[in-house]
Amino acid sequence: MDVWYTEKHQNEAGITLKVKDILYGGQSEFQKVDIIDTEAYGKMLLLDGLVMTSEKDEFFYHEMISHIPMLAHSRPESVLVIGGGDGGTVREVLKYNSVKEVVLCEIDEMVIDASKEFLPSIAGMLDDKRVKINIEDAIKYIERQKNRFDVILIDSTDPLGPGVGLFTEEFYNNVKQALRKGGIMVAQTESPLACQEDFKLINILLNKVFPIVKPYFAPVPTYPGAYWSWTFCSNDVQPKLNNETFAAQLEKETKYYNRDIHAAAFAMPNYVKSILSL
Repeated sequence: MDVWYTEKHQNEAGITLKVKDILYGGQSEFQKVDIIDTEAYGKMLLLDGLVMTSEKDEFFYHEMISHIPMLAHSRPESVLVIGGGDGGTVREVLKYNSVKEVVLCEIDEMVIDASKEFLPSIAGMLDDKRVKINIEDAIKYIERQKNRFDVILIDSTDPLGPGVGLFTEEFYNNVKQALRKGGIMVAQTESPLACQEDFKLINILLNKVFPIVKPYFAPVPTYPGAYWSWTFCSNDVQPKLNNETFAAQLEKETKYYNRDIHAAAFAMPNYVKSILSL
């Protein structure tokens, strides 16, 4: 008997994948956590029935949320990852020798445990000695942080369920306070194709908080619209490549990111400019 997984995107479109096996299913205090093995995309992490990451296409997302800000910073030493319990963003950040500390603030320990067990190629660096895992609501955690981090990466779920509070002006202001001078924040900011209203509203909020706000884009095949955005924010740093030597070394092992992509990712299609009224 064939088993298929289907995720509907706003009841208008979606993806359907043939399932080889159901590896894990659990209900945490916050959400339903599942890991399935698919024919097309390998093992996938689902939260409340929505794709968070897959073995086949995770590199698009994790490389782009990480390397754009890390390579724009002069010397990132202290990094905060909010959400990201699958470990992919942490894995990419740890490629920088300058990094002394990565704090992973994840509200749901079940996501971390399941990812470690079933997605080791993604979560395999979570046990690195530089990683400090903090199981806590990031809204409360960030209120206590002042002038602490060089780079903050908001690797959150969509603005619903346990992730909804990570998309507010108050939260972004607290993130701003947690950055050191020369600090950079990058947040995942939804699909400008499938989630246009969310993309627009998030960028409006970010522009109220930060003087430098630059959206950038890349494909993520298993996400709604297969076209995703992140937004680079800072008080005093532009998103240009700051470490050419390390970027040249890094791109020998990355699957998507390279120096050409770094520049091209900020090119904005005309329809996206119209969404943002630019």
